[in-house]
Amino acid sequence: MTKPVATLFLFCLTLQCIVFFTPLQAQQRVKPVIAGDFADPSIIRVGSTYYAVGTSSEWAPHFPVYISTDLKNWKHQGYIFNKAPEWTAGSFWAPEYYKIGNTYYLYYTARRKKDSVSYIGVATSRYPDKGFVDHGVIVDFGKEAIDAFVYNDMGQLYITFKAYGLDNRPIELLGSKLSKDGLKLEGSPFSLMKDEPRMGMEGQSILKKGDLYYLFYSAGNCCGATCSYNVRVARSKKFTGPYENFTGNPLLQGGGDFTCTGHGTFVNTAGGKYYYLHHAYSNKNGVFTGRQGMLAELVWPNNNGWPAFKETETAPAAPAAINDLFNNKLAAKYWQWDFRNAMPVVQQRNGSLFLSGTARADNQTGIVLTVRPVSDSFDITTTVVNHNNVLKGLAFYGDANAAVGVGTIGGKVVFWEVRSNKRNILAEAAISSTLPVQLKLTMKPDATTLVYYRQGKEQWKLLPTAQPVSVQFLPQWDRSPRAGLHFKGGPTEQAQFSEFSFKSY
Repeated sequence: MTKPVATLFLFCLTLQCIVFFTPLQAQQRVKPVIAGDFADPSIIRVGSTYYAVGTSSEWAPHFPVYISTDLKNWKHQGYIFNKAPEWTAGSFWAPEYYKIGNTYYLYYTARRKKDSVSYIGVATSRYPDKGFVDHGVIVDFGKEAIDAFVYNDMGQLYITFKAYGLDNRPIELLGSKLSKDGLKLEGSPFSLMKDEPRMGMEGQSILKKGDLYYLFYSAGNCCGATCSYNVRVARSKKFTGPYENFTGNPLLQGGGDFTCTGHGTFVNTAGGKYYYLHHAYSNKNGVFTGRQGMLAELVWPNNNGWPAFKETETAPAAPAAINDLFNNKLAAKYWQWDFRNAMPVVQQRNGSLFLSGTARADNQTGIVLTVRPVSDSFDITTTVVNHNNVLKGLAFYGDANAAVGVGTIGGKVVFWEVRSNKRNILAEAAISSTLPVQLKLTMKPDATTLVYYRQGKEQWKLLPTAQPVSVQFLPQWDRSPRAGLHFKGGPTEQAQFSEFSFKSY
């Protein structure tokens, strides 16, 4: 996968603020502030502007960045890395912002190429949203070191992280002194907290209030349909511990509209308020929209007491929509792809998007240029302009071995799936090879999908199957499936599309 990608991408969503109760067990009007899959977020304020960065897992470009001036309305700004750092192989998780002087730092988790172990790397830039230069691995402790958080205690920098998650022993949150330039560890790691109950412990964030240090962390299972994430707090008279757990834990545990809340960091406003940007699953959309960006205000009901999270009012979010006629010279930045299995080449000219590229030899699906769903119910459409003997159209993609789609090939339109790495044709029909073909893929709330096609002035025609086509097999453990444009062919061939639309319900 050495070919350069011709374009990189931006996805703008209409996003809203969210409601929390204290304790958060009876949420009624909860809305994400960053809708769709945006797990493990970190946030930083630069003057009156906020920047948020989140997990991208196996999607490239890596680590999406959002920007806001009010913490409620966010715009996708770009990505930390347009190309994966040389030492990495995947699993781009848990990015963490920090600033030293005039330099922005991004500490992040990734799987190391040479041994497939997840460790913590660091990159720096003069800007919070672009220009990051990678400095490689900074924490390679044990069998796994993930979830970095950096803290300055009276002039001494520390980095904290989760360890022993893959060992037959309790997980621990460890800390280590950090050099003044933020680029290397100093001394030996020490233990902040140990997960004696073995319920899971990660995603830590530390604040100081008065003379006490408060360590917020996530407990339980982070991901998937069986998640149990919740946010807890402990405190200590010293940064290095020992930390005493709050008897009223958890502070955040979901309920109502959202569940499995966790893994966030704090930001203070110019007015002195503190907000916690974290993630949660929608109880309605579940794993099909992934872990979405949520917001809660941190409050202190009593002096020297334990903190709580305060509800905030929100308005209903408008359905997200994309209508792209490919009139710009560069493709939109909202597109992402599975960089482990395919390398797309994208060009736009004269109102068309041309998609080609290379895929791994064992990739049964091909290349999918995807966008992030913000609902479990949507329509995507496109028009395929060219006719050739390669498959091109639309796909709903979980991984290279888990996808469904509709496309044209030769004189046919086909409804296909890749399940357990086997390709199946579910239905097909003959079409004219002289006219463009418009395609539509519909995702229904019952996790089934339908596909349609038409040419010229025809009405939509359903491509019927003997049984409903379930897409329950698409979601992956740590990320939601995504939908978009599809191409399966050789590197000298291409698909030509004249429009793309995405409408959520």
